[in-house]
Amino acid sequence: MLKIGDFSRLGQVSVDTLRHYDMLGLLKPAEVDPLTGYRYYAHHQLGRLHRILALKDIGLSLEQIAPMLEEDVSIEQLKGMLKLKRVEIEEQIGTENERLMRVEARLKQIEMEVNLPNHEMIIKEVRPQLVASIRRVVPTHHQVIRLYEELMAYLSPHNPMQWRALTIWHDDGYREHDVDAEAIITLKAPVPETAAVKIYELPGGVMASTIHNGAYNRLYQAYNAINGWVAANQYCTNGPARELYHYAQEPLRPDDETYVTEIQMPIQKT
Repeated sequence: MLKIGDFSRLGQVSVDTLRHYDMLGLLKPAEVDPLTGYRYYAHHQLGRLHRILALKDIGLSLEQIAPMLEEDVSIEQLKGMLKLKRVEIEEQIGTENERLMRVEARLKQIEMEVNLPNHEMIIKEVRPQLVASIRRVVPTHHQVIRLYEELMAYLSPHNPMQWRALTIWHDDGYREHDVDAEAIITLKAPVPETAAVKIYELPGGVMASTIHNGAYNRLYQAYNAINGWVAANQYCTNGPARELYHYAQEPLRPDDETYVTEIQMPIQKT
């Protein structure tokens, strides 16, 4: 028989680990001195210890390992558990590979810009949202404010607003004039719609997102940054970008540097 210290040296695990395995019922001592409480292990128990360590090494939890140590676990059950673990590891590898690509893209961005990027990028899952909207071709981007004035005048008597405004620009590319714009206000509850005001659920989805601290006439910088990030990280866009206005003050001015705007770009893997 081996004292717990000798057994720990042979098995190359700590005494505390052996006590923990004993408490969980994974590896109980062969004998316990009733007077002193000293634990003693048999040499043949090294095989069970090695099985625990081998299964732990491939990422299984102690809770998952416990049933695998019993003789009544069939080969098929064991194979099934290991296959599930394989899928989990493959998903983790995929996630880490994507993270590695984002690190590489960020390094390239910093090398190109010399300084830290002004626009940080994250990926977020956006929920569907009930909205009211007016979509119309307007002479210039700035004229979208007229759509908001019309939309809020209609919604005010119903008082359903959460006061989050966002714009979707529906043109395929950038246009200086005759812009296909959709002014949107989020709602707490449905209201009647009209020929001009549409009430619908704006789809959610996976978005690349960045915050632009500054004037509207510099928003193109945020768009350039997010488009570059999407391409560098092997994504593609699958819908028009959204501008969410977190902070602005009236009268609206295109050169007001206090504004805070979020750009969300629907994306999917290429």
